[in-house]
Parts: sequence; C-alpha cells; structure tokens
Amino acid sequence: MAVPQHAVGDKPNLLGMTLPEMTAFFAAMGEKPFRAKQVFRWIHQGGVDNFDAMTDLAKSLREKLPSVAVIAAPKLMTEQASKDGTRKWLLDVGAGNGIEVVFIPESDRGTLCVSSQVGCALDCTFCATGKQGFNRNLTAGEIVGQLWWANRALATGSPTKAMGPGLANMPNGERIVSNVVMMGMGEPLANFDNVTNAMDIMLDDHGYGLSRRRVTLSTSGVVPNLKRLKERCPVALAVSLHAPNDALRDVLVPINQKYPLAELLATIKDYLEAAPRDFVTFEYVMLDGVNDSVQHAHELVKLVADIECKFNLIPWNPFPGAPYARSSNNAIHRFRDVLQQAGLIVTIRKTRGDDIDAACGQLAGQVVDKSQRTLQSKLEPGQPHRTISIRATV
Repeated sequence: MAVPQHAVGDKPNLLGMTLPEMTAFFAAMGEKPFRAKQVFRWIHQGGVDNFDAMTDLAKSLREKLPSVAVIAAPKLMTEQASKDGTRKWLLDVGAGNGIEVVFIPESDRGTLCVSSQVGCALDCTFCATGKQGFNRNLTAGEIVGQLWWANRALATGSPTKAMGPGLANMPNGERIVSNVVMMGMGEPLANFDNVTNAMDIMLDDHGYGLSRRRVTLSTSGVVPNLKRLKERCPVALAVSLHAPNDALRDVLVPINQKYPLAELLATIKDYLEAAPRDFVTFEYVMLDGVNDSVQHAHELVKLVADIECKFNLIPWNPFPGAPYARSSNNAIHRFRDVLQQAGLIVTIRKTRGDDIDAACGQLAGQVVDKSQRTLQSKLEPGQPHRTISIRATV
C-alpha cells in the first residue's frame, strides 16, 4: 500500500485523512467501512490519539493499528494567555519550525484562528508573518491538528489528556471551538489541497460537524484557486483588500501585481453564487497616512458598488521594524462613516490578544526561511520586494 502524502515517517497519519480516505485505508486492510467511521469519530470527536482507548474496536484491530498508522498532532512548544482571555499556542511542526494558533473566546462563540503554512510567501508589507519568510506548506494533519489540539486542551485544561467520546462539547452542548477562521500564518489558497482536505474534516458530521457558515477562509487573492474553491469546498469568504486601487495595493499586497483588483472582484462575485453566506467580508487594515483618508474611503465605495459585502476595519497591530503606524481613532471613525453613509455594513475589529502578539497581522511563529527573503531584507533594508512566489499544491 502506498504511503499517503500526510504521513509521519513511513506510516500514514490518520489525523489528516478525510473520511473517504480513511474508509479506503481500512478497506485496503480488509476492514468494513464502519470501522473507519468509528476511528474517525474517536480521533476528531473524542480527541483520542491512542488506539487502545478506542474501546468499541475489536481487540485484534486495536493491536494491529499501531503497526500500520499513527495519530500525530503538532506538539506544544509554548502557550500564552492574554488578559482578555485570548490564548495563543506555538506548535512544533519539525525542523525548527513552529506555527501559531489563536483561540478567541466570546460570549456567543469560540473562534480558532488556524495557520495553513509555515510562514508566508506573499510578503504583505504590514504583516509580521510575511516578514519572517516562508518554509513550507502544512499537511492536512497539521492543519486540522490545530483544531484537534485546541479542543482537547480547552476541554481538559491539558493537551496531554484525551477527552473521550462527546467531551469536545461544553456542558450546554456548544462546542468549545464553534468557529474556525483560516486567518493564521500563511495564504490558505496557496496550499489548496491540504487546506480543503482539512476543511472537509472540520465540516464532516463524524468529525467536528462545523457548518460552512462557521468556517471562514481568508485570502489575499489567489484568483485561480478561489475559482477552484467554489467548486471544491465553498465556505464563508474573507478577502484581505487593504487598498482601494491597484497602485496602492501593488505595494501593500504584492500578489495584486499578478491578480489585480478587477480580476479579483469579478472572481469574488462569481464565488458568492455558491458561498454559504451571500456576502464577502473585506478586511482592511488601517495604516496612518497610507490608506486611511476620506478620499480612500470614497474610492472604496465606488470599487465595491456592485458586490454584496461588509467591511472589517482592522487597526494595524505593530511589530518590530515595521515602517507603519496605526491610524488614529478619529481617522478610523471618519473612514467608517463614509462607508456607512454609502449603505455599507462596517465593523471596527476589536483588537484581541495584542499583549501576547496574538492580534491580526502579528502571528510570526518560528520559521526557518527558505525563500531568502530574510537575507534579502538584511542586504537591502527598506527596499520593496517585487518577486512574487506563490506555492500552490495541485
């Protein structure tokens, strides 16, 4: 039997298998399909990584499974808790690399911000993750493993304790992690197959049972893969816009040089035909004197005039060496007022976890850079990078 792409050593990692993949794996061993469902539920609903704990499996199967497969989630490196209740974990994904995962508790939901890559290749100038460079794509097991790990840690107070059947839920029946946002380290659509497989597991009723409305993918605009996402796994959509015209967006979000605004917006309109929400959320980071003027706001109104959307204005979160400053509250409110007067729905994102560098744009993790960007930054300080490297698995 060929070892799947999501493997640890020479053994497949069941944590990254979709239910159809796991069913095929068990069938190759001569096992019935219902065995795959049992194991799938134990892993994702029970938080179990020990085959012996799967008490409704035949003893002979429990004894066989460790020799042919593993259940391996990323390991904890560090954990931090914010004064506002936000929690951030740095998880080890090997070879000196760490990814950051953030849990944001609110009165009506628990949102997990999940990473899709070690670092990011897109080099957005205002983002700490992009400035660290890029190492590799995460596997499906490493992506869904962040949700597996967080549910287990939050339910038991310790990532080393299994939850057992049904204990992924709070006492009132609500899941501890009720919403997932693919907004952590990396560009999700540049790691298409692994991200969509991981979302399949999140959405599966035998897995985490999340609805498509409660899983949001945020992209900077990898247009070809956004078109693929519409057909493959349409979920709620957020787009990192950050500028009302191509000239400015080319600088702030360099991928715009490859997929300019007209092409991106046309693709978004098409995507919304299949999306579980009939609008796109545009994320717009507020940079003092860069993109926050009243004129910029009026430009933005014209840009999105024919798209169902809402705006999330994000006060920029600083990181060392960044050439920007956060817009003043007055500037943010003036900007918001222009959008609202045009009939747009606008929220100003409440900054959460900034005291532990867990706020939007601050996730940096631990990246062994293979893109040479960190070296180039040292050789050419302050110079914009014009090379766009997009790594997409197909």
